[in-house]
Amino acid sequence: MKLDKVLVPLDGSPLAEVALAHVVELVGGRRTKILLVRAAEAHEYRKNIVLSQMNAIREADEYLKAIRDRLLTQGLSDVDTSVWFGPAASAIIEAAETQEPDLIVMNSHGRGGLGRLVLGSVAEAVLRGTRTPILLLREPGAPIEKSAGVARPVEPSST
Repeated sequence: MKLDKVLVPLDGSPLAEVALAHVVELVGGRRTKILLVRAAEAHEYRKNIVLSQMNAIREADEYLKAIRDRLLTQGLSDVDTSVWFGPAASAIIEAAETQEPDLIVMNSHGRGGLGRLVLGSVAEAVLRGTRTPILLLREPGAPIEKSAGVARPVEPSST
């Protein structure tokens, strides 16, 4: 698989940033462009919603630039940032559509049950919304849900 461009969505959490170490390792010494993406939404409903939106975008931009600077000190040479206004899954899907990366690398919060039902799954929405290959990482301590059935290997027939 060629890796000329890798898209890395970040939400500002340390969990999302775990993906960065995997990206650095994955691209190694290649000349791969890294595109850091963050969705910005104003969740505060003040008198001035426009000001709230502008603040959310500014904070997202400052955050991504700090991450970019950190990656540049780790030996990556081509790191861009892109802030999108709107829901996270939509932002990632639109960024993938316009930027045409070879791979999306992202962490999943690993929510299950009620948490997933209430908060949704950004990773699942991205998977369903793009044809770009995705390397989906999980938090090491995330709970594992067992499947309902039992699987066994099938022995080849001797005929």
